[in-house]
Amino acid sequence: MTAQRKVAAGLLAGIVVLAPGALASPAIAATTPAEAPAGTTLKLALTADIDSLNPFKAILASSTSILALQYQNLVAYGSENNAEVPGMAESWKTSDDGTVWTFHLPADREWSDGEPITAQDAEWTFQAIQNNDELKQANGALLTSVEKVEATDDETLVMTLAEPQAPNPGTQLPIMPEHVWSQVDDPAAFMNDTDAVGSGPFTVVNYDKTAGVTMKANPNFWQGEAKISGITFAPYKNSDAAVQALKTGELDVVNGLTPAQFQALENEPGITTNAGTGRRYQAIAINPGTETADGTAMGDGNAALHDVELRRAIAMAIDSATLLEKVMQGLGEEATGEVPAAYPVYQMDDTDLSLAYDPEAANALLDTAGYPMGADGLRVDKNGTPLELRLMGRNTDPIHQQMADYVKPWLKVIGIDVSTVMKASAQVNDDSVLGNYDLYFTGWGMGPDPDFQLSMNQCSSRPNADGTGATSENNFCSADFDALFLEQHSELDQDTRSELVNDAQQMIYDAAVNKVLYYANALEAYRSDRFEPFTTQPAQGGVITGQNGPWGYYSATPVGLASTGSESDAGGNPFVVGVPIALAVIIGAGAFLFIRRRRSTADERA
Repeated sequence: MTAQRKVAAGLLAGIVVLAPGALASPAIAATTPAEAPAGTTLKLALTADIDSLNPFKAILASSTSILALQYQNLVAYGSENNAEVPGMAESWKTSDDGTVWTFHLPADREWSDGEPITAQDAEWTFQAIQNNDELKQANGALLTSVEKVEATDDETLVMTLAEPQAPNPGTQLPIMPEHVWSQVDDPAAFMNDTDAVGSGPFTVVNYDKTAGVTMKANPNFWQGEAKISGITFAPYKNSDAAVQALKTGELDVVNGLTPAQFQALENEPGITTNAGTGRRYQAIAINPGTETADGTAMGDGNAALHDVELRRAIAMAIDSATLLEKVMQGLGEEATGEVPAAYPVYQMDDTDLSLAYDPEAANALLDTAGYPMGADGLRVDKNGTPLELRLMGRNTDPIHQQMADYVKPWLKVIGIDVSTVMKASAQVNDDSVLGNYDLYFTGWGMGPDPDFQLSMNQCSSRPNADGTGATSENNFCSADFDALFLEQHSELDQDTRSELVNDAQQMIYDAAVNKVLYYANALEAYRSDRFEPFTTQPAQGGVITGQNGPWGYYSATPVGLASTGSESDAGGNPFVVGVPIALAVIIGAGAFLFIRRRRSTADERA
């Protein structure tokens, strides 16, 4: 048990209740809407594809990061340390047996169009996913334990679970406005890309591939209107073009920088760089044989990869430490399992990293497993067919090609010939979902709770034949894993759950379906001659973009704009800013974890 786990385990609470009225004052009171300078827009680069702005369908990080600005969950993660803080609900409590969660929504909250936010909105959102398989793509796996959701009045939502669960169910779903979505004939096909109605600090005005995404500040955001009038995500061909635009002042913020770009910007006048602790892992997925939810084979993956010994040998042939040192210039941390170092409570320990770089052992394993090496230095599979694999990456991320240049010769050392291909992000996403790959560069951003990430490895998360339905992380399916997932999902003791999560990661590791390479720092830069320092999450060493919440962009403050609040105010969460809150922790029986997490805000999926 790590020290961090012990600390987290000590943060137990029976029922967490915020005193009524404690959040009456907006967290950001420093700048009233009238003080916000008209026309002050934060401009960011959009270098990846938008798969959808429909929150029931969006998977790519480029999409979900925008939606995180537009919609709130019942419970949010604060900027200070990712702790649970009020979101759409101001308070919540659980029954003694942990199966009934009651959320209280204040009466004075409004959607961006002025309609009241009520518990019926949350009821509609949960039930929409439960009753429509087409709406399960993005978040369906999060409702595993949810048996019934009922709005008992405008301000009270009661959620009944089939069994107790560790993650706070209020952190798991963005809530939709019922008065908008219930009028849509086919919610799964709804584009939601023009004049959207939301509850977060910004809402989408318009999106098209040429002009990008335009958002405006939500005057009804419960923590106060943002200090900027809006955000523009402008399309750029690649990160090199975006960096040049940042230098010339066309853009205000650029993220996803390569180490070389990051270092080149460090001494640029008027620009500040930030290397935040990453909440993502970078990996190579190895196709174990993609199947649909009913077990029907799909895709064109090399059948030889069905053999776990071959996959394990491939994993052992890849030198993650060199990739971190040479490609990332050391700007990150070495990996163990899928949970990044940013969340030490659940990070996999390093006691059984049997698939660490060892080409000699990899060759020995292939010799034993029946893959003979030919005179040309290449092996054949068990049918006598040369072992030739394809490695896929995104053409918008130069890191992928750089890594491929290392991986290809490494696999040649163990007798496997590799061809590489770089594709558009959306194509990589489609091909990976449909199983049309052998190997591909992947990576997921993760929230403080690993439940969602693990859930995507259940057999039930495999997609339909056309790629719709649930989302699978890497097409893994194991009855033993499914049982382990459910065990950790319902385990309420922190120490025990951490061990179970460790075991689940170890099982994925041993199956060699996802070779986690490293946890990269989030490399970003902004025009500090235009904007004050942004709120990072966590406060110490955190990130501006790609947060578990909207705080980074919400805190955007033009240089010189008068402010009576502290920098920490910008995070906009009452726990951080010290708005007087009476936090009552009561009822010892059936203690529940205070540190709970929302599901990961999606990924780069490529």
